[in-house]
Amino acid sequence: MEFAAARGPRLVLDESSVMDIGGCTVEGVDIAPKKAVPDDGDARISHSVEGFLFTCGPDHIRHREPIPGRTDGKVYPLHGSASGHAAKVLWTKFENGNAECRADIDITTVEGRPARIERHWFIDGATGEVHLRDRVINTSTETVPTFLMYHMNVGGKWFDAGTRLEGEMLESGGFPWNFGEDPGGIFCVEAPATVDGFAEVRLGPIAAIKGKTLRVRVLAETLPHLQVWRNQNTPVDVLGIEPVSHRWVSRSELEAGGEFVMLKPGESRDYGLSFAFV
Repeated sequence: MEFAAARGPRLVLDESSVMDIGGCTVEGVDIAPKKAVPDDGDARISHSVEGFLFTCGPDHIRHREPIPGRTDGKVYPLHGSASGHAAKVLWTKFENGNAECRADIDITTVEGRPARIERHWFIDGATGEVHLRDRVINTSTETVPTFLMYHMNVGGKWFDAGTRLEGEMLESGGFPWNFGEDPGGIFCVEAPATVDGFAEVRLGPIAAIKGKTLRVRVLAETLPHLQVWRNQNTPVDVLGIEPVSHRWVSRSELEAGGEFVMLKPGESRDYGLSFAFV
């Protein structure tokens, strides 16, 4: 579904997979990485990771891990179970220059439990800023741990030597986009709120989109960490800005440290971010 307001990026929302963002066109350029991403053998993820934003969770984040107590070899799937679940669009509005959409995504987790994401997209037609608000609800009959992570992927071919990552959570306040040793690297840091409950990270300027900078603001209360990943291992060429609910350690270490976020049946947790090209 095409989704755009009077100002801001032109998005393609993927009704077949969580109402995530496929294409993201800015100044005539679709900055999503498309095929320039690694294929981990999971068709759902290989589809989703080609887009500008996809949702990881709610039963698991990051990479595959064994499911305790299982003897059939089944593991937590790559980046959780959300990808590949179709969205039920409740309504869309294009009024007063704004764009707005509400959808529900009913998910079956790897353990066979139901969960729901109530998703709300809004583009402010005056500023061009895109807002995402998610409510994850435990619709099962059991108390379960809940995780969430957003992957915002940009094709590395659009960057140049002047493109930087900047934010108060970063060492020295920022550094060039091609941090670390080639062909890539990854890090995860705490990302406390700096303005009105939101943490902010910026990527730019990006000459290919007329020098604009991608500014991302993240609801720090429930997404208190920022992970950034890049991979320029040809033909892969991608950088990911990844707000996340938990530290970058194994699932068992999170559990041992008492860091699971537990939801009782019917309980929910809210997540959110916004982004703009400024």
